[in-house]
Amino acid sequence: MSFILTAVIMFIFWILLSGEFNIVLILSCIISSLFVSYISHDLLIGKTDIKLGLIRTLRFIKYIPWLMWQIVLSNIDLVKRTLHPRMPISPTIFSFRNELRTEMGMVALANSITLTPGTITIDVNKDEFIIHAVATELAEGLMEGEMQRRIKAIEGEAGV
Repeated sequence: MSFILTAVIMFIFWILLSGEFNIVLILSCIISSLFVSYISHDLLIGKTDIKLGLIRTLRFIKYIPWLMWQIVLSNIDLVKRTLHPRMPISPTIFSFRNELRTEMGMVALANSITLTPGTITIDVNKDEFIIHAVATELAEGLMEGEMQRRIKAIEGEAGV
């Protein structure tokens, strides 16, 4: 089942990105999607229940606009800090407890932190995240845990 779902996802993604609909393109898309999904269907879907995978996908789609808004807010904050002489730039390295259960959740949180301007993930392990932030206010915002709560909701725990 994961093979078929992977092939369908790849086919739809290919068609959406290409923007063209001719017989040669569609046939090559079908062949390529089947071949790649045969080789890698466990990587995209994994061994989780298909229904749970779809629920997580929908939760992740809900997370993306929130993350994009956080990126915009962080961009504005970083520009202000860079251009305004009175805005503090106080680089700090800090850690916070990892409450995520899955590797995918930890990767998603680490990448979300790094995508947000002014912060970068230095290290991740099963117990903690180590982060560099341009200012202590950014560190405090991350330590409040909103981003981690949203990722936990994607994993399937209570939250957002």
